[in-house]
Amino acid sequence: MHIKFSGILLIFIFSSLSAFCQLSDFIANPNIHSIKFHPNGDPLSYPIIRLGSSDRLELHFDDMDADVKYYSYTFVLCNADWTIANLSQFDYMNGFSNVRINTYRNSNTALTRYTHYTCEVPGKNTYPTRSGNYILKVFINGDTTQLAFSKRFLVLDNRASSSIKILQPFNTQLFKSHQKVQFTVNVQTLRPTNIFQQIKVVILQNYRWNQAIENIRPTLVRQNILEYNTENESLFPAQKEWRWVNLSSLRLQTDRIEKGEYTNTGQTLFIKPDGERNGLRYMYYRDMNGLYQLNDMEGRNPYWQADYATVVFRYLPAAGQPYHDKDLYVYGEFTNYELTDRYKMRFNDVTGMYEGSIFMKQGNYDYMYLIKDRKTGNAEASVTEGNWWETENNYTLLVYYKPLGGRVEELVSVTQVNSLANRPTIETRQF
Repeated sequence: MHIKFSGILLIFIFSSLSAFCQLSDFIANPNIHSIKFHPNGDPLSYPIIRLGSSDRLELHFDDMDADVKYYSYTFVLCNADWTIANLSQFDYMNGFSNVRINTYRNSNTALTRYTHYTCEVPGKNTYPTRSGNYILKVFINGDTTQLAFSKRFLVLDNRASSSIKILQPFNTQLFKSHQKVQFTVNVQTLRPTNIFQQIKVVILQNYRWNQAIENIRPTLVRQNILEYNTENESLFPAQKEWRWVNLSSLRLQTDRIEKGEYTNTGQTLFIKPDGERNGLRYMYYRDMNGLYQLNDMEGRNPYWQADYATVVFRYLPAAGQPYHDKDLYVYGEFTNYELTDRYKMRFNDVTGMYEGSIFMKQGNYDYMYLIKDRKTGNAEASVTEGNWWETENNYTLLVYYKPLGGRVEELVSVTQVNSLANRPTIETRQF
């Protein structure tokens, strides 16, 4: 009787995880803020670990209810397109399938009350046994149906190699605004029998999956060397360097802050109005390529001692008129790269500006503005930011391999390169 009940429970858990798998990076509970998931000690890198290694990822998040909850996590293996793998958790996970997050701390020295949670992934008693795409699921009360949020991460089994170059396109209409990714993949150790069905590549710009390029076929196959040199399929809009705001101190206002309003219960900061940059000349400066980093200028611990503020963004469109049949959004890692009402700007007829407020923790933030067409649903930054091929961007090449008879695509190579790699201080990074 007990064995039968356990089997039914496991089936229920797997079906629940299947339903959530394609949510990928998703925040279900609005009380969750400031999620950071990255390699140990490196908050500006993507969460990647090597299979069978001692690599660990850090998970941090705040619960604004400021109480103590029973949070736990599990992870789910997915294919290269983030659909759930046709495997049970026993086939890719060793250890407990539900791990409680035991490390938490209440905020102090901050006006805003919250509880900060943190843990290492994978834990000592739970780790992945296969390479590929994974989604971390954080639940409440150990109930897999009560999803708090989910985050992507990658597990690498390094069995192939690749090299990347970032070039200026030949297309006269795009060579000033786009960047072309040219690369080769060496699959000699894999020896695939059908390259076109067993090998899949994905290219990311600044770690953003919503703009990933995939399903590219090699232009030339030389034994076990695959060359990808397409002129139109591996092009990315280059954008500009990201806008930024320094919120590491809420009292000592930086040059991007116009004014602040302070009460006994909180603070509001007004960022200086932004405007269209598409007509401005390109200027290089070091940015974080859309990421953010928690930081407290007063030297306190930014995870449980940093404070929050309501930050008001303002954007001045050309001629002070709203964009017709379009919506404007603030966009970056701190918005989870989402275009939702939470990050939507509203046009103020009196000031002639778009305005929006976001509750943000002390730190350094990159952001940009995206315009979304209400009819097509397409979003782009060509008007608000502009595109210059000289822009500094990070590119990540992921290579997947599916063995004959295999039921999941394995991640066998990760290579990262900066678009300024021709400069002597910047090099290609092979995991």
